[in-house]
Amino acid sequence: MHILTVYSHPTREHFPAAVLDAFVEGVVQAGHTAEVADLQAENFDPRFTAADHAHFWGGPRPADAIQEATRVEAADAIALVFPVYWWSFPALLKGWIDRVFTAGWAYSVDPETTTRGLLGDKPIILIGIGGMRDGTYDKYGYRTAMETQIDVGIFGFVGLTDVETHLLLDVEGDVNAERRADLLVRARAIGTALVAPDRAPRTARHGALRLAG
Repeated sequence: MHILTVYSHPTREHFPAAVLDAFVEGVVQAGHTAEVADLQAENFDPRFTAADHAHFWGGPRPADAIQEATRVEAADAIALVFPVYWWSFPALLKGWIDRVFTAGWAYSVDPETTTRGLLGDKPIILIGIGGMRDGTYDKYGYRTAMETQIDVGIFGFVGLTDVETHLLLDVEGDVNAERRADLLVRARAIGTALVAPDRAPRTARHGALRLAG
């Protein structure tokens, strides 16, 4: 399998980068390949510009959106590694979704179609890293909100229903050093499990988010 891993964080010096590296290590050590799309390092422009708007109405697709779509098409599975900002994606990653998952490629706007999503089904792995404790997510229903918005609202809409979300939470400060080490082991295991021949597909519309830890 070839895994496209999209990384959205301002730096490669903090814990999310260690999670990224551990996940990729799990994939590669199992004998598979991984490409990392580091959106910050690659200077991906997340702004939905006039050119993107024109494409929605039938104009040409911006070249950088085509390049990213080609990466998605070449992958057997996609992983997103990101810090949780305001219980969702960072703006950079959301902009990647906005500009790459476009009408006519990711989904159909034809009212006569019986199939809305166009991407076919390949596994999507989300690894969100957050400083809050899991009890906060339980108290306010953030897991369910993220599942509705992201797992179903984005990926389910474009036909990618095999969505597996892992939230690596409560990672800040010296007091959580041991926990961070354990979560890196978990991230590596997530990569290994993704490419395992006996992996069973998840169904986002019927499954709950999976909490690592």
